[in-house]
Amino acid sequence: MPCRFTILALVAVLSATTLSAAPVQRVQSDQEILIQLERDWDTAYHNADVKFIERLLADEFIATYGDGTRGDKAEELSRAAMFDQQIESSTLDEFTVKIYGDTAVVWMTQHLVGPSKGQRLELTFRYVDVFVLRDGRWQCVASQSTKVPMAPS
Repeated sequence: MPCRFTILALVAVLSATTLSAAPVQRVQSDQEILIQLERDWDTAYHNADVKFIERLLADEFIATYGDGTRGDKAEELSRAAMFDQQIESSTLDEFTVKIYGDTAVVWMTQHLVGPSKGQRLELTFRYVDVFVLRDGRWQCVASQSTKVPMAPS
């Protein structure tokens, strides 16, 4: 009987060790998924990855740009395909993500740094993007960007 108990105890310890050694896959929250989509969109835009952006944008996508003009999905894809500005860095931060059922609103700030006319240029934009969950994936249906004025030096 003691041998049997020892074997059972050993099996239990080995099973627990094996289970704890297995990698745990963490499920991302919708907020994390949306923030990553924003980061991937930024990267895709700067790399002219039109395929990624085409999949991300809903067919009825409408953008209101920093200068007040509007564009649809075709305009946004055209802008991405023709993007040829030198960017030293593009950083996204200050994320706020609110989810309302199958709709999400993402607020964020983008900081761009790059050369312009021989000088270093720093720009900041604030975005509001609206996403809808369709067929298990988030698609952007609307975006608005606002250029933040530079503080006087």
